[in-house]
Amino acid sequence: MQNAERMMPSDTEPTAEWDQLTRTIHACVRCPRLHAFRERVGEEKVRRHAEEDYWSRPVAGFGDPDARLIIIGLAPGAHGANRTGRVFTGDASGEWLYGTLHALGYASQPTARHRDDGLTLRDAYIANIVRCVPPDNRPTSAEITACAPYLAAEMSLLKNARVYLALGGLAFAQTLRFMQAQGLTTADRLKFRHGLEHPLTDGRQLLASYHPSQQNTRTGRLTMPMWEAVFARAKALTDTSEPHVGTPSAGDSQKS
Repeated sequence: MQNAERMMPSDTEPTAEWDQLTRTIHACVRCPRLHAFRERVGEEKVRRHAEEDYWSRPVAGFGDPDARLIIIGLAPGAHGANRTGRVFTGDASGEWLYGTLHALGYASQPTARHRDDGLTLRDAYIANIVRCVPPDNRPTSAEITACAPYLAAEMSLLKNARVYLALGGLAFAQTLRFMQAQGLTTADRLKFRHGLEHPLTDGRQLLASYHPSQQNTRTGRLTMPMWEAVFARAKALTDTSEPHVGTPSAGDSQKS
């Protein structure tokens, strides 16, 4: 079973750094608005999950610490990750993400129901720029900034990363800020668009996709062929990108 405190593949032993980071994220109370909202969601629930105990805590990243593909989303879903305790787990967005990851060989199974469902990832890691569910899926700029050190810490530990895939405009903007702070891009501004590819100065790649939210998938803004094409491209770049020299430093996280 997947332990909530150790969100790594079952055959990979987490290091002390990963364990400490996960514990720190889970205990975070930096944002009073998010703290209150995530707990209220877990108390009020929705009818279909009325008998379940909600996680209602910050949600750490999940995946392979040796991953070459890093996927960056926005925040936990109210009745998805905020309920289950694992990113993109238990909601429609997760069905799109994990189904595609499984088809490409990154995920051990195509579904993600709960943090204890046995799912593991290989060569992929998933994180959000905000670790608590925000009201209306809209974190404030201050809340994004408060969470930025956690993403920076994960980036510093993901030493084999080659391709970063940001899901949605806010995730893309925050990831780009991190890359700018590390001197990994010369772009002052880069407008988000689905399918964008931006080479980083160390040979790695930053990609962008619409987020697989129901707002995008139900309206046809994001179709399955569009989604699969981005992930196929990410896999191709992951397999062909040259290993980078050096690793982003968490010491620069406050610049994000």
